[in-house]
Amino acid sequence: MKKRNKLLAALGMAGFLLSGTAMAQEQPHVFKGARIIPIAGKPIENGVLVVQHGKITAVGAAGQVKLPKGATEIDVTGKVLMPGLVDTHSHIGEGSGGDGSGALHPDVRIIDGINPMSDSFKRALAGGITTVNVMPGSGHLMSGQTVYLKMREGKTIGDLTFCEDPGSGICGGMKMANGTNPMKAAPFPGTRAKSAAMARQLFLDAQQYQSKIKAAKGKADKMPERKPNLEPMVEILEGKRIVHFHTHRKDDIMTALRLQKEFGFKMVLHHVSEAWKSADEIAKAGIPASIITLDSPGGKAETVEISNTNGAALEKAGVLTAFHTDDGITDSRLFMRGAALGVRAGMSREKALEALTIAGAKMLELDSRVGSLEKGKDADFIVLSGEPFSVYTKVEQTWVEGKKRFDIQNPDDKKFATGGYNAYQSELHYHAH
Repeated sequence: MKKRNKLLAALGMAGFLLSGTAMAQEQPHVFKGARIIPIAGKPIENGVLVVQHGKITAVGAAGQVKLPKGATEIDVTGKVLMPGLVDTHSHIGEGSGGDGSGALHPDVRIIDGINPMSDSFKRALAGGITTVNVMPGSGHLMSGQTVYLKMREGKTIGDLTFCEDPGSGICGGMKMANGTNPMKAAPFPGTRAKSAAMARQLFLDAQQYQSKIKAAKGKADKMPERKPNLEPMVEILEGKRIVHFHTHRKDDIMTALRLQKEFGFKMVLHHVSEAWKSADEIAKAGIPASIITLDSPGGKAETVEISNTNGAALEKAGVLTAFHTDDGITDSRLFMRGAALGVRAGMSREKALEALTIAGAKMLELDSRVGSLEKGKDADFIVLSGEPFSVYTKVEQTWVEGKKRFDIQNPDDKKFATGGYNAYQSELHYHAH
C-alpha cells in the first residue's frame, strides 16, 4: 500500500511539473518596442503585440495596450514586426502530382506525396513564410489537388494542414494549367485548342455526375457509382474548392477566363506573365491574380514578355494581387525581394505589403485566420531587422501560432538562411544513399 501511495505521489508530482511546463508554454508573450506593420491598419511606432494560446490577444501602441500579468516580455526595439508571409504558390516539400498516364488528374493529391520533414520547409521559414499553398507540378492540364499548410513543427502532414481531416477533407485547391507546359504528345494535348477542349469535357462530365448525385436525393440505392476523379470536380463546381490556374500569355489568360465564366468556378490566376497586357480583362472578370517576379524568363518562351510592372498594372486596374515564389523558381528566402521589385516598377508599397500577406490569405480563403495582425487571428508574425523592402533587411525571427520556428541567432537555423539553395536539402541525402 505504501509503495502504491509513493507511486501515486510521484505520478502526481510529475503531473504537476508537466502541467507547469504546459502553463509556461501558454504564458502570454508581449513583444514591445518594434515598429509594427499590422497590414489591417497604419504602421504603429513603438508598438506592442500580445499573444497567448497561439492567438493575437492585443496589438497597438505602447501605453494603449493593457499588458497581462505574468507575461513574458520580449524587447524588439529597433525592429520591424509584421504578419507572417503567405505564399500562394510553392513546390516545397519534395511533393509529386499526376504522372504521364494522362493530362488530367483531379483525383491526385499533393498531400499524399509531401515529405513534411523536408529541409525546404526550414528554408521557407527563413524567408518569413508561415502559410503556403503547396502545388503539384504544372506539366499537366490538371496535375492534382493542392494543400494549404501552416508552417508548424510536425512529423506528419496532418500536423501542418489547415483542414481537420487530411484523409478525406478538402485541404486545398486544384491546380490547372494551360500554355506550353501541358502541350505534349498524346495522351496530352498537342495544341492550345485541344487543351481547352479536354478541360471543358472534364467539367461537363463533372456536371453530369453532380446531376446524378442531386437526383438521388441522399438515397444510397440511387447514388451513382463513386468516381474519385469527379468528386473533387463537383467540389469545384459547388465552390468548395478553388482552382489555381497556371497561365502566362494573354491568349492563355483569356482562355482561362472563358472556362471560368462558362462553369462559374472560383479561380485564382497564377503567374500571369502578361498581366500588363490583360489587367483590365482580369479586373472585369473579378478574378484575383497571384504573380511572380523573375530576373529573366529563362528557357520558357511564353514568359519572354513578363514585366515587373505587372503588380502596378493589376493594382491600377483594381485586381486583388498577391506575389508567390513558385519555389524552386524563386527561392523562398527571397520572397520579399519579389514584391520589392514590384514597388521599384511602380506598385505602391502598401499594396505590395498586402500582396505578401492579406491578399494571398484572401485567395486561399484563410484571411479570417492569417494575413494581418489583428486580435483573434493566429499569432503568425515575423521580426525583421529593418524595413521590409530594403536589401539590407534580414528575417530575424519567424513565429507560427505563438511559437518561434526560426531564429537567425540559432546556428542550426542560420544555416538555412545563408546556405546554398541545395546545401541542406534532405532530398539530396536520399538520392546519395
